[in-house]
Amino acid sequence: MLIFVLPVMMMQALIAWAFFEEHWETVTSRLSEGVAGDVAMMTALFEQVGEDETAFAPYAQNARDTMRLDVDFRPGDTLPTSRRTSFFRTLDRTLRRALTAQIDKPIWFDTTRYPQYVDIRVQTDTGVLRYIAFRERAFATTGHIFILWLLGATAILTLISVIFIRNQVKPIRRLADAAEQFGRGQDADWFKPAGAREVRQAAHAFLEMRRRIQRHIDQRTGLLAGVSHDLRTPLTRLKLHLALMPEGPDREEARRDVSEMEQMLEEYLTFARGEAGEETQVTDLSALVAEAVGDAGRTGARIDLKAAGAVEAAVRPGMVKRAVANLVANAAAHGDRVAVSLRRAGSRIEILVDDDGPGIPPDRYEEAFKPFSRLDESRNQNRSGVGLGLAIARDVARSHGGDVTLSESPLGGLRASLSIPGG
Repeated sequence: MLIFVLPVMMMQALIAWAFFEEHWETVTSRLSEGVAGDVAMMTALFEQVGEDETAFAPYAQNARDTMRLDVDFRPGDTLPTSRRTSFFRTLDRTLRRALTAQIDKPIWFDTTRYPQYVDIRVQTDTGVLRYIAFRERAFATTGHIFILWLLGATAILTLISVIFIRNQVKPIRRLADAAEQFGRGQDADWFKPAGAREVRQAAHAFLEMRRRIQRHIDQRTGLLAGVSHDLRTPLTRLKLHLALMPEGPDREEARRDVSEMEQMLEEYLTFARGEAGEETQVTDLSALVAEAVGDAGRTGARIDLKAAGAVEAAVRPGMVKRAVANLVANAAAHGDRVAVSLRRAGSRIEILVDDDGPGIPPDRYEEAFKPFSRLDESRNQNRSGVGLGLAIARDVARSHGGDVTLSESPLGGLRASLSIPGG
């Protein structure tokens, strides 16, 4: 808004400065010089007639009729010792300069006592000559009208600018909201291009990008579904062959290998698919976390849950549950004690998973989120999982506009914090 309003205000300020510095002050100086000349002439006439009030009376009447200048002689009087200063010091300065330039006697004037008049007094040998002149004769009184016009024009232009800018910014905000919703995996079918040509062009580019990404996701999901079907078929045949084989050590080892292959395949597909087809819905995260903790507890892990009341948020519940389950399973695999807590932190919701395991060095936190990373060179296959738990959890959190971070746990091990928007 400053792009529109600031130039207008600067332009008006420059115009006002030029007007008052050049035109208005010049006109005021000329008017003040005219009044000062009339006062000087009447003072000289008064001295010529010998300060005789009767002889001076016709001159005073003539000044009142032709010059609109009232003259009053006050014998024995002296000039006041104090006076009020005008708000616009330029008025006093120009009048003082004009009077002192043409009158060589002590003078006093007041421009504030009477709204429509200026009081000017000249000290003579026998008294004081008091002059009452119309204010408009000494000063250019239309300066405030010019200021009002400037302020009015500025206010109108500012109002028009605000209305125009709001109409132009609204489509940009709608575009930002649509992009944010799409980044969270939510549909933004309500969004339509609007606004200026450049904004519409950006909106069309966003819609085209969204279609391409969605098409890519659909193609990847379809490909993974085909891969899943193709790989599950031979695994099913292997299971059937194992069921027909006679009992023995070889059969049990083969069965464990097939089960492990099936588990690894499921994790690979889940990580790549990302549960993209699930719809967003308002969910009680307290109940969802309790359910995930309950499922993990059936494996024999010792898990403490702390959640204060119902905490609702718009999420894809299946994805969030799987992310929490991955974090809990990862903590249970490395520690004997696991603590899970749910809390609100301002506008966000945090799910904290702590364990008392060996933890991870801080300089390797980011490495732990890499797919298939198990933080050891051998990638020990005797431990269940393929190093996708943290990667899947972070992918889920970021698809909701949040993140997963690691830090040191109060229990002595590792703390995983899953944070998502709470709106």
